[in-house]
Amino acid sequence: MQTWNLDTDHSHVEFAVRHLGISTVKGRFKTFAGQATTDAAGNLTAFSADINVASIDTGSEQRDGHLRSGDFFETEQFPAMRFESTAITPLGGREFKAEGNLTIKGVTKPVVLTVELGEPAKDPWGNTKIAAEAKGKLVRSEFGLTWNAALETGGVLVSDEVKLSFDVQAALAA
Repeated sequence: MQTWNLDTDHSHVEFAVRHLGISTVKGRFKTFAGQATTDAAGNLTAFSADINVASIDTGSEQRDGHLRSGDFFETEQFPAMRFESTAITPLGGREFKAEGNLTIKGVTKPVVLTVELGEPAKDPWGNTKIAAEAKGKLVRSEFGLTWNAALETGGVLVSDEVKLSFDVQAALAA
């Protein structure tokens, strides 16, 4: 078993949500930590991530403040969200299905991520690194993120579906 620690300087945790039903607003979390394990053959066996929700950044301070408020994440009461894998299934090649539990605002629900794991490589300083991309979706209302506004043309201001994207690099633990 090999343990990998997330290299946050070379990683991104992002999300995308439909706005007004016509465009996509993207954002990211700037502060997070994580760890993964691989078996002797280099296959992903588990991973977890802790995300500081107050570090949300959508490029609009006003929107970010609203997202930190009680209408959405309530970051003072619930400062972090957590993902922890419960099952990893190889899909062929370097792709895996990662089933796990995501906790947001004290609510834990299962989510599924598709993970593409790169091959390990040595950096110029002799450290072994690995990269991975993970993608998935969640329904935000299932986590108590229910704030919205009806549009006069029908529909709502913010979609219930949120796309998740992790583009990460990790270093082999000593």
